[in-house]
Amino acid sequence: MKRRPGLRRQIIQSLAVMALGIIFIAVFGSYVFYAIATVYLPDSISSSWMPSRVELAWIVCTTVSALGIAVFVAIRLSRRLLTPLNSVAHSLREVAQGKLTARARMDERSMGETAQLVRDFNTMAERLQSMTREREFWNAAIAHELRTPVTILRGRLQGLSEGVFTPSSELFEGLLRQVEGLNRLIEDLRVLSLNDSGHLELQPVEVDLARELGSVLQAFAEPLAARGFRLRRDFEAGLKVTCDPIRMRQALMALLENTLQHAEPGELHVRLYRSGDHCHMAVEDAGPGIDMTQAQDLFEAFRRGDPSRSRKSGGSGLGLAVVKAIAEAHGGRAFCQPSGLRGSAFCMTWPL
Repeated sequence: MKRRPGLRRQIIQSLAVMALGIIFIAVFGSYVFYAIATVYLPDSISSSWMPSRVELAWIVCTTVSALGIAVFVAIRLSRRLLTPLNSVAHSLREVAQGKLTARARMDERSMGETAQLVRDFNTMAERLQSMTREREFWNAAIAHELRTPVTILRGRLQGLSEGVFTPSSELFEGLLRQVEGLNRLIEDLRVLSLNDSGHLELQPVEVDLARELGSVLQAFAEPLAARGFRLRRDFEAGLKVTCDPIRMRQALMALLENTLQHAEPGELHVRLYRSGDHCHMAVEDAGPGIDMTQAQDLFEAFRRGDPSRSRKSGGSGLGLAVVKAIAEAHGGRAFCQPSGLRGSAFCMTWPL
């Protein structure tokens, strides 16, 4: 597509054409007029400072022509300038009134900067509309995730107060699990909010990361074995890494919880190794695998590979988003790829 000249250049060109047109009429036209008048109407040329009727008519015609050129250029220039600006101003008023679908229209003759202004405004309006939809989605998703544990807690506590349930250690342990689930959900939301606002602070120290993550595997060993997972640890011994160990443990916990929720029982490899100037952590399962076209979307908040999953079977939908936030806070990234076990490998990599 041929790029149109910028606004400043087009204004200079338009004014230059107007000035040249008026000069041409005033100077060249005067030579032509007096040449014709001298040959055919010699008596019409005034010998004093007062113009004759013919000369006065020529002056009037010249003035009208010059005004016509100036008005034509002004209308053409103002139309190119004001049409897109008025469109943007009108759309801004609509957006201010809450109509986020408003878009500015760009005239085909719009100049460079004004055309760019229209495009930038439309891009901003689309982004604002998208953010509004995302905020509404988040509000609905958070309300959904909070509703289930709160409903369970309310029902159990009401049953205890009315004597429907007999107090027992099993009942209180169930209530504590619901409270712990709420606490994890709130912490995950806090991490994501801090990351989105750029305020997720780390406390990096040089640690033996294999030892730090080993405590997480020890805590998950029993739940994984109960579900039928055969855990294999493959940690590079003595790997000294500068990172926030608390956040790294949180990331591994989220990956293992994701495995418990979605993976099929079988081999489960947890790897930690150095490759070049990067550190890599991966959790590889044996199935069922994930469509790679949806793999990256799994790291967005409240996104699940199977939209039909409920909270009971699908988790909160925040775990992998937390992993991504922690990886990005360390200057790295999180991603999913096929594993050597015919399942999925959820990986996290960051610079040393």
